Amino acid sequence: MNLAIFLEQILNGLISGSMYALIGSGIALVYGTMRVLNLAHGEFYMLGGYFTYYLIVQIGLAPIVAIPLAVAIAFCLGMLIQKLTIEYLIVRENWAFTTIAATLGLSIILQNAALLMFGEQFNTVPYYVSGVLAIGDIRLPWQRVLIFLVALATIGGMTWLLKYTRLGWSIRATSQDRDAAQVVGIPVRRVYMICFGLAAALGALAAAMLAPINAINPWAGMPILLKGFVVVILGGLGSFPGAIIGGLFLGVVEAVGVQLTSSEWRDVISFTLMIAVIWWRPWGVFGTK
Repeated sequence: MNLAIFLEQILNGLISGSMYALIGSGIALVYGTMRVLNLAHGEFYMLGGYFTYYLIVQIGLAPIVAIPLAVAIAFCLGMLIQKLTIEYLIVRENWAFTTIAATLGLSIILQNAALLMFGEQFNTVPYYVSGVLAIGDIRLPWQRVLIFLVALATIGGMTWLLKYTRLGWSIRATSQDRDAAQVVGIPVRRVYMICFGLAAALGALAAAMLAPINAINPWAGMPILLKGFVVVILGGLGSFPGAIIGGLFLGVVEAVGVQLTSSEWRDVISFTLMIAVIWWRPWGVFGTK
């Protein structure tokens, strides 16, 4: 195998993995804080893609304006959905099952709503930047480089928010002990709502960055949701740092596997890896027992 091609595939794997990390970190954030497995997370990705498409293609906004606006809309929508649904279920005795059923139903509702509103056609967005970055024999489109840079900036921003801000301290305290957090005055309900909104925003950002590469359609959420579950299982369910590392790791493994086999084996490689981790280390490669 040509070394330049191999390195190019590794870099492409890191770029794909950075998007997996954004999706997985949203799932991990909600589960780690609320202990809710959000089966509708993929639909926030799908809606983020549609928001980006309509703001850029239909309205004509510049990507630098449209993408933050699409992410903000998804953030508000996530908070609203949490306020209207999950908040009333999570206080019940059988909340673990009812929240899973509710998010599954929400996924179906959002998917069919998108089908009725936007139709079944596949939509794409023009590249945000054109040209190719050449480093020796390695060539990468600037669009993919931009995706990676945005993902790194977002992951860095989320890490800073969780570690060094009052909101981050509240999220971490709530994730460790909800009752104790309430005793010391942390508004747990508000923390839950913000976490759900942040997870929706992360999914929408991933969709916005991938919109020029992956087609936007009402069924786009399910494949990315499954990849997100692979990521959180690799990284440890509920672990935000684990989801980031797991996403990057999955992207590289897929890239190398596809290079050695073919693109048809991409999903087989992902889910085989997931099954192996569940069998060998069910708490995740980067998680704790």
